[in-house]
Amino acid sequence: MCGIVGLLIKKSELREQLGDLMVPMLLGMTGRGPDSAGLAVFTEPLTGQARKYSMYSGLIEGGDEFDWNALASALRTQLNAEPRIDAKGNHAVLTASIAPEPFKAWLAAQYPGLHLLSAGKSIDLYKDTGTPAEVSERYRFSSLKGTHLVGHTRMATESAVTPDRAHPFTAGEDFCLVHNGSLSNHNAIRRKLQPLGIHFETDNDTEAACRFIEWRMREGDDLEAALQSAFNELDGFYTLLMGTEDKLALVRDPFACKPAVVAETDDYVAIASEFRSLAHLPGVKNAAVFEPAPEEMYVWKI
Repeated sequence: MCGIVGLLIKKSELREQLGDLMVPMLLGMTGRGPDSAGLAVFTEPLTGQARKYSMYSGLIEGGDEFDWNALASALRTQLNAEPRIDAKGNHAVLTASIAPEPFKAWLAAQYPGLHLLSAGKSIDLYKDTGTPAEVSERYRFSSLKGTHLVGHTRMATESAVTPDRAHPFTAGEDFCLVHNGSLSNHNAIRRKLQPLGIHFETDNDTEAACRFIEWRMREGDDLEAALQSAFNELDGFYTLLMGTEDKLALVRDPFACKPAVVAETDDYVAIASEFRSLAHLPGVKNAAVFEPAPEEMYVWKI
């Protein structure tokens, strides 16, 4: 059992309050996921060749005191880049005009213990072990600003409680996925994708769903077509919530076994596993509140 939350802000004036609105949503899901928590927040996209890279140092010895400025200095010297670092303890977002593949190769060679959480023009990602309250405080979630976000609280059932197995999972650029449920054929999906050169970092079933959908989009599908392929491919009980640079998407399995509720107003779209995580939102009493239907796509665009 896990908890999912999502929030897309339609009213631009409210985007400064994204973190404040989201934190009670995440804390409301503590009972569904006390082991670890995380979220991906999407901001206005960077221009030109600039990318943002979210990194985590907590998997290496002394990672809580990792010298992010030294990493930026090495990147400046070795790749002739001009990086900017926003560090929060064992997590940092690096912004630089470097394409993902050269950066990934450099990071793996120079800092093999670091975990690259996400890459893209608009996504920042934070996840770690601990209760939702602990993780929210550790990374100052209440201060986050942006257009939309995807969050998760985890109660581990099929793999270990570690930061890298926490959600959200990412693949490619500006794409993330969180999951409540259990996939019975995730190993079959791995066997299908690995010969195509797709690398898996964990044994978590959610990673298989994430990489399958991103693979379909990389092959030319739009998000909706990729989700239709996922309906045909995934076997199990699931609610999936996904974020892209400009969209928030929600799907449930054909039996809708895992709970989800949506509240939509002129100002926002809010999603959670249970309504208690939405009850504090402004104007929610007048929102259109509904339970998503099984095997239907719900896609909102900023």
